[in-house]
Amino acid sequence: MDRTMKVIFDTDPGIDDAMALLYLSKLPQIELLGITTVVGNASIEKTTRNALYLRQQFGISAPVVQGAGETLDGVKKQEPAIVHGDDGLGNIDIPEVDRGGLDGRVASQFIIDTVKANPGEVTIIAVGRMTNLALALRAEPGIAKQVKQVIIMGGAFGYKGRSGNVTPLAEANIYGDPVAADEMFAAEWPVVVVGLDVTHDIVLDTDYLAALSRDVGANGELLRKMSEHYAHFYNNIMGINGVVGHDLLAVTYALHPEWFETRRGPIVTITEGLATGQTAQMPETRKGGDPAWAGRPVQTICTDVDGAKVLEHFRVTVAG
Repeated sequence: MDRTMKVIFDTDPGIDDAMALLYLSKLPQIELLGITTVVGNASIEKTTRNALYLRQQFGISAPVVQGAGETLDGVKKQEPAIVHGDDGLGNIDIPEVDRGGLDGRVASQFIIDTVKANPGEVTIIAVGRMTNLALALRAEPGIAKQVKQVIIMGGAFGYKGRSGNVTPLAEANIYGDPVAADEMFAAEWPVVVVGLDVTHDIVLDTDYLAALSRDVGANGELLRKMSEHYAHFYNNIMGINGVVGHDLLAVTYALHPEWFETRRGPIVTITEGLATGQTAQMPETRKGGDPAWAGRPVQTICTDVDGAKVLEHFRVTVAG
């Protein structure tokens, strides 16, 4: 990269969100403009509190902006305490947070204002539900053409036999607000989907987490401690020896897209019925069309990744 990338990080912290935020905070190529929060891994009150705590812990100057506490589909989903703990961060002891870093706007307005102030320059990295993005589009549809790119962690397209993690068809962030996701995919901005097809190649095992604790210091130990609860879910329910660093991979793509294999084509999110939350792409190479995909912009999904390079880059970056 020959200049700084301006980033809005849209998040629902979340243990892997914390990993991604520490990663962002250590990258000199990134200018973090704001941390916008959304309901998901915990309530909006908790995800905002968690973002403020992590901002303070990681020494980040960018503001936190509280976002949507309800989803556009009008369906309240149970918070995944079994995965992220009751507090969203692995049931650690979270101290009182300094709320001086909280911006007074709502997240969707912050996104609009920031994009308009930096036309063509802002990358949105969204690793929670897409509600804030959809609300921004509803209020100001024209901002889509002013955004440099949107990189999301979400979705699953069946590569390597990987499908949904909430249902057999749906990934959690998309299932959490399928209406918002569908509106986001339909907008005229370039979207890159870093989904379960590739995130399960990023497994932080016990030795890796111990090395983070040793090499990174207090923040590495914080990630290791958070991951104890996270690991219980992955070990005992998913049969994975370690924890999956889903969200950090969206950050990696922003810097090193060459480490990924991709496929392009318009994307639809199924918004009702048994397949609610499923992401379905029509490859641009496919002949003929279907009305459901007609007129939608071509977007990019990740189908493979060099996981070893990602894990090494993350370790070296946060240790630095």
